[in-house]
Amino acid sequence: MYIIDMVQEASKYLFTASQKRFYFKDVKILIPVTWATNPIYGRPQTESYSEANVIIAAPYVKYGNDPYTLQYGGCGEEGRYIHLTPDFLTDDAFLPIYGPRERVLVHEWAHLRWGVYDEYNEDKPFYFAPDKSFEYTRCSVDITGVVAECKDPQCSGIKPCEVDQATGSPTEKCQFFPDKKQRTTSSIMFFQGLNAIIEFCNSKSHNEEAPNMQNKMCKSKSVWEVIEQSKDFKASKPMSDSVPPRTTFTYLQGGNRIVCLVLDVSSSMSASQRKDRLRQAAELFILQIIETGSQLGIVQFNSAASTLRELTTITDYASRTALTKYLPNLASGGTSICSGIRKAFEVFRKLNSQINGNEIVLLTDGEDGTVGSCVNEVQTSGTIIHTIALGPSAAKELETMSNITGGLQFSATDSLDSNGLIDAFAGISARDGNTSNQALQLESAGKNIPGNSWLNGTVSIDRTVGNDTFFVVTWQAAKPTISVFSPTGIDYSGSFVEDTALKVSRLKIPGTAEAGNWHYHILNINSAAQTLTMTVTSRPASVNDPPVTVNAHMNADSADAKTPIKVYAEVSKGYLPVLRATVTAFIESNTNNQELRLLDNGAGADAIKNDGVYSGYFINFSGNGRYSLKVKVQGGEKVTRLSDRKGTRAYYNPGYYVDGKIEKNPDKPSVPEEDLQTNLGNFTRTTIGGVFVVTGSPPGSQPPVFPPCQITDLDANIKDEKVFLRWTAPGEIMDQGTAAKYEIRMSTTYQDLKDQFDNATVVNTSNLVPLEAGNMELFSFKPEDITIENGTIIYFAARAGSKSSDMAEVSNIAQAQMVLPYIPAVPDPNPNPNPGTPDKPGSVNITTLVLAITCSIAGICIIASISMCIVKKNQRARTAPAV
Repeated sequence: MYIIDMVQEASKYLFTASQKRFYFKDVKILIPVTWATNPIYGRPQTESYSEANVIIAAPYVKYGNDPYTLQYGGCGEEGRYIHLTPDFLTDDAFLPIYGPRERVLVHEWAHLRWGVYDEYNEDKPFYFAPDKSFEYTRCSVDITGVVAECKDPQCSGIKPCEVDQATGSPTEKCQFFPDKKQRTTSSIMFFQGLNAIIEFCNSKSHNEEAPNMQNKMCKSKSVWEVIEQSKDFKASKPMSDSVPPRTTFTYLQGGNRIVCLVLDVSSSMSASQRKDRLRQAAELFILQIIETGSQLGIVQFNSAASTLRELTTITDYASRTALTKYLPNLASGGTSICSGIRKAFEVFRKLNSQINGNEIVLLTDGEDGTVGSCVNEVQTSGTIIHTIALGPSAAKELETMSNITGGLQFSATDSLDSNGLIDAFAGISARDGNTSNQALQLESAGKNIPGNSWLNGTVSIDRTVGNDTFFVVTWQAAKPTISVFSPTGIDYSGSFVEDTALKVSRLKIPGTAEAGNWHYHILNINSAAQTLTMTVTSRPASVNDPPVTVNAHMNADSADAKTPIKVYAEVSKGYLPVLRATVTAFIESNTNNQELRLLDNGAGADAIKNDGVYSGYFINFSGNGRYSLKVKVQGGEKVTRLSDRKGTRAYYNPGYYVDGKIEKNPDKPSVPEEDLQTNLGNFTRTTIGGVFVVTGSPPGSQPPVFPPCQITDLDANIKDEKVFLRWTAPGEIMDQGTAAKYEIRMSTTYQDLKDQFDNATVVNTSNLVPLEAGNMELFSFKPEDITIENGTIIYFAARAGSKSSDMAEVSNIAQAQMVLPYIPAVPDPNPNPNPGTPDKPGSVNITTLVLAITCSIAGICIIASISMCIVKKNQRARTAPAV
């Protein structure tokens, strides 16, 4: 009953924390397909592992039980998912560390739903307060506790903290032990585990000077202020009831995929080799992408629809090959998208009258004025529709079909060298979380090659993949000469199987492909230029070693060309981030292609450094229409590495201060470096990231000019009466190019700099020449108007300017202080019997955060992953009632 109890209690806690606005009304729990079936389990509709709010799965490495939320975006932007481990749910040893599970869930839900951030800081646990003392980073400062070092591992005694002579701040051994009993009621986003904490920090209790992520990302706003700006808050009112309604739970369990290809064969498909490209891409999907055990049907449509193949179970490669013979090869007539969808429904219902959760892959290149006639039918069917818009005239309603059914959406232009149609079909894998059975795209390359010239490339196959590895070459006119060599020099050139009618050659590597760099060479023997493409896919080599995966997307699926689009690529192995990879986004519209370097440096569009999420701004809009995203990732030998999870994870409480003694929790276990230094070797990945649609940008209009992006990592220090500043350089336009200038201002008062930046003292930057975006700027100077002495505090903020004098937003505020020796008092062995007294010797005040949750009819989808199934496999009889 772990999940049920946690959510029901979390709903009550959320109701209180949100001032009776929000609670969990409906929760859907997706049971792993590997678990035994049960009559009470329904069939999922749009619910999937990849779209889950909460994922319950074992960590990839030992000791990784920190609850966390993966957040990509900025303040107020929703996160991706919450990750909880089975050990966290079942082992009560974690309760003193994180607090009650239901409270942890509410803490993480605030991250996920409202885009707020933590109010502690593991990297900078102390800061210099205006009263010239070091404060523990927290919110609110009314939270009391003791700052001290333990004399031994059990903390049977404590002693004053040692001081770092370089900074004057406490060393890493210094810890904050909160009083177990508190008088303040906030904040949940600092540490929800204290019994008294039942609120989020608000404008009155917020500690805006604390150097935490909430202040950095949200411009020093309190959590409650951010929540008040959410669409949930604006659409809700406080309830009159003293307790929320009980949560309703629904149990769902999927099965093998049931998919129908619904393919446009109207006359317009004869243009730009669309018909042939459709057959090439659909064949790749059938032979290489869709999972064994799935059922697949094929429908074609023009003015009417017909069934080419009823649902057929894919059992082996022969059954896949047989299905490809039913792909359409003629094109004529008009376009009736609804006819194709309804015919797919007929195909599904021949198997089962319940078609919810089945998938349609809908491809069309034409407009259809009647497509709106089946929208309601589609929505009520429970079927998932993945859409592929081919060419510039595909129906504008396609994205609506995907959005209302929870499907994926792709677009492909008529540019043959982009390989876009094949990439779209390659991106339609199962979304059940079982990466051990999924095909991964390693390479997607295409180019218009002159006569008697070569297309050369290298594909890095790492040890985590290698099964069912295919090299696929397509051509436009004449069959080229193809050579493929393994890392040890084995020549596979004679092993390709050719289909000259379809203009495809395919190589299947037997067994598990050799790890290392594979080289291919494709010679255009034609006298005229033609487009050649190479696509490489592979499946994981072992169920026990998760592969490196890439998840790419944008922060919006529509734009007005007046606001930059944020592009993200999450690179991970299991649940661990992959660092130091080279990540490039390719954004294609019907008029041009653009490249964009994505970085994981915690600057510009990137929220958190070294979290495995690589980010960048897309700003070069070229008119209205669809823009598709493709991302390529390259990992280098002994360069790319793993990392433990950074960012928004639950606070690890080292212990409590109770009646003059420390109730010590176990030290936080560190992830062994050898687990993180796993040699990933060279690897390549390619993934498709969906579509965004641009409106409000007339053809021929000048693209908007954006200012430099905001500096978010300004840091300041004082040494030998000089100030040293550092930050990541923004660009001339957002995070691209080189800014023209910097404006830096300072003040001895935090509030003055925050509220009146333009009136603060200007720092002379005449000798500061900006570096290209992404580089680290270093700047030092000696203040002329401020006397630096022991205890001096100076606050700094900065912004970049462009050549046209467009100025960026003001940066985060950085604090620098002159070294001040710091020796905190050891608590009195006979302390004031009231543990909430704020002036207790050695105590440190900490503040509140006011948290609220989604809307009053909040619903979340909790997914027990395949990995959880494995962990709980031998305890199923005891855990069955919980799910």
